[in-house]
Amino acid sequence: MGFFEFLKKFIFVIFLLIKLLILWFIHFLFSYLLAPFFIYPFPWSELNFLWFFSWILTISFFYALIIILKVALTTLYERKVLGRTQLREGPQLVGFFGLLQPFADAFKLLFKEVITPALANKTLHLGAPVIVFLISILGWAVIPLEHKAVLFDANLGIIYLLAISSLNVYGILISGWASNSRYSFLGSLRAAAQMISYEVALGVIILQVMVATRTFNLSTIVLWQERLTWFILPLFPAFILFFISALAETNRSPFDFPEAESELVSGFNTEYSSITFALFFLGEYANIILLSNLMVILFLGGWNAPFGLTFLPPEFWYFLKYFFVLTPFMVIRSTLPRYRYDQLMRLGWKVYVPVSILMLIFAVIIHFIIF
Repeated sequence: MGFFEFLKKFIFVIFLLIKLLILWFIHFLFSYLLAPFFIYPFPWSELNFLWFFSWILTISFFYALIIILKVALTTLYERKVLGRTQLREGPQLVGFFGLLQPFADAFKLLFKEVITPALANKTLHLGAPVIVFLISILGWAVIPLEHKAVLFDANLGIIYLLAISSLNVYGILISGWASNSRYSFLGSLRAAAQMISYEVALGVIILQVMVATRTFNLSTIVLWQERLTWFILPLFPAFILFFISALAETNRSPFDFPEAESELVSGFNTEYSSITFALFFLGEYANIILLSNLMVILFLGGWNAPFGLTFLPPEFWYFLKYFFVLTPFMVIRSTLPRYRYDQLMRLGWKVYVPVSILMLIFAVIIHFIIF
């Protein structure tokens, strides 16, 4: 390996470390500066509607801003990974080592013209991307990034998360119908069928973790793994099924049928441009990050350190596990070809759903035998 090749690999490793530090800093801001707002909620005894409304707006703004920054950095990370798998550099001209490329893309989209088809339902056409984006943000309310660092530590956090994620179907269906385009409508129907099919498998797989912990609270699930073991060891087949189902749920390659460019131009978002397209883009990547964090919490012990290596902060381990789960999303996009749609549906209903149900029955039997 020549000197320049070694230098390229060294710079790529430095970039990954810089990205990790930036994400760590964002998480630090959330955990230690905003956490007091979540731990000590609004004082209802001193009810003041204006103060309450300001409190909600402030927390929501910072929460959404952090998620948008994570999406921006994740897109940059994906483009770097895709570049390495395709033997090219990826973004490197805008900012130091391309770190400002996502922000340049965002400004470019913001200043483009918003084009609405003449025969489209303008209200629903413009409202659909807003629905998709808001729903993708709402799911983060129950995700604990650390113990007590959670916006809404609900006892039914898993149920809330499944209920919110299922609402994404409505935004995509509305966007396809309101565009008055056959390509968009067919893409939205594909997305609805695909997301509903794999939500069933995801729900059954999550129930296996619920059986093991006897709780729907995400923070409690992490504490259970601290006392016992990470659930990726006893539930490794469930982890693999969950990951593949997450690919289908987020319309990622090789299951990106709603946006199949060879058949549907761009699928349900064909007639969107500028900020409306950006909202769909933000919603998609926010869901990818959400499911990656959910896999870390359910199967990889959350913020718990492996092998007793507690001298490093929990944020470090959490983001290391997050990268471990997120990177295959990027690599698979550049390596695997797209399935046929009938293969996707057969895989979901004839393989994943029956197998996940059998695994759930087995987990229930083992639970009753042990406990």
